[in-house]
Amino acid sequence: MTTSPPISRLRLFVSVSFIFAIGCLITHPAAGQNKREHLTAQEIEVVRDSQELDKRTLVFIKAAERRVWLLTNAQAAPSKESQKEIEKWGDLSRSTRAQLLSDLARIFDEAITNIDDAALRSADSPLLSKSLKQLSAASTNFLTQLAPLRDRAGEGAEREALEQTLDALEEIIEAAKKVPDVKGEK
Repeated sequence: MTTSPPISRLRLFVSVSFIFAIGCLITHPAAGQNKREHLTAQEIEVVRDSQELDKRTLVFIKAAERRVWLLTNAQAAPSKESQKEIEKWGDLSRSTRAQLLSDLARIFDEAITNIDDAALRSADSPLLSKSLKQLSAASTNFLTQLAPLRDRAGEGAEREALEQTLDALEEIIEAAKKVPDVKGEK
């Protein structure tokens, strides 16, 4: 009877690590794939170019408006203006309802994160209040447009994304109510 030579510790470690990595990819397939961006490449560029908080907030609002428009005007035919918009802001036509709703939740989350980060750097900035008020006013409008979608939203990813979006909008509106007016704010 012959026995095989003992496996070195390094070889055992490498084997176990490889099996663990494969197991992670099998149980979490999204980990091995690129996650879909919530902004188009063109929108990302406009965000990068918009360094002032209030301008950047307006970019997030515009990105959200585009998705809300698609969600609430599904039967509308593209016009020449929308072709110009597609060139400037990117194409969303291949997005599903669930993807558009998920995009919205992530856009609002990123907008809030930008405001929070700016507050940590400069709590006295008048742009904080201005940006939050811009986002709140848009959120109020979006909430009235998106709330009726609850009746038509199916179960699963679409429903979950819609509820996350509506929750984010309500949080933004409530947060803006707690922010005092800043002198010199336009």
